[in-house]
Amino acid sequence: MSADTPRRIALLRHAKADWPQVSDHDRPLAERGRSEAAAVGLKLAETGIAFDLALCSTAARTRETWKVAVQELPHRPKTHYEERLYEASPGELIALLNETPDEVNDLLLIGHNPGMHALADVLSSRAQNDTLARMTRSGFPTAALAVVSFAGPWKSLEPGAGTLLDYWTPTEH
Repeated sequence: MSADTPRRIALLRHAKADWPQVSDHDRPLAERGRSEAAAVGLKLAETGIAFDLALCSTAARTRETWKVAVQELPHRPKTHYEERLYEASPGELIALLNETPDEVNDLLLIGHNPGMHALADVLSSRAQNDTLARMTRSGFPTAALAVVSFAGPWKSLEPGAGTLLDYWTPTEH
């Protein structure tokens, strides 16, 4: 791979979770969350990105979001459940992304806020069309999706290296 290999990262916040009497890590999706997960799965399919790898938090709501969303994809990427995604800061998320093998071009990250929103902000020094304005206006609600591109090896990914290509929420459509 050359140093300017184009790569895309899709940042997906889990769908709406319920609040039963369980630990935060074990919270399942709410009814609305299952609907949001299916909708974001359709959006992921619409992007046309054939993800090489999906990294998913080990929390119940992220695993359940991914289980529903992946049903909508024409190609199921290799999936790795990663404990470090739970409650991760943007710096911790970038460090995790820096470990991605360079044969991976397109990566899907399924995680939590505030990390997903902060990471989209931190990585994106540029944006296409009105994506940044919409993300700023909407925040990063449940099942929000941001797609960021950058060029180069994963170990070179750092704040400001990317372009926000797309931003979507279930409430926008």
